[in-house]
Amino acid sequence: MKDTILEEVTRWILPFIYLFGIYIIFHGHLSPGGGFAGGTVIGAGFILYRIVFGKEKAQQKLKYDILVKVISIALLMYGGMKGYSFISGGSHLNWPGPPLGTPGNILSGGFLLPLNIIVGGVVGITMYFLYSLFEEGEI
Repeated sequence: MKDTILEEVTRWILPFIYLFGIYIIFHGHLSPGGGFAGGTVIGAGFILYRIVFGKEKAQQKLKYDILVKVISIALLMYGGMKGYSFISGGSHLNWPGPPLGTPGNILSGGFLLPLNIIVGGVVGITMYFLYSLFEEGEI
């Protein structure tokens, strides 16, 4: 059954849900939050979209093959960045690293912000995949 009011409210509120998730991810190394918390908010937005607009429309917007590629690339990037920081920082090799910036600014903390962004994407997509699997047994 199509509910026009619910669809319109969802159309208006989804950008704010995504924006709040992005805010949590970007400020995770400065305040409570981070990649996991922001990713759950974004994943909840994906799930809301699928609940309100239906499986077919969600599959058109959130294509499975593209999401799998994004999550695969993100996990490879995460492994590479974490591996590099472990090798370069833990063995005192003095290899070049990301600029640390000024403490308290968004662009501070070295790899923390990019890692939070990657984790947020992986968590959001994984939540959507798990909901899709539990809802109907398929993505």
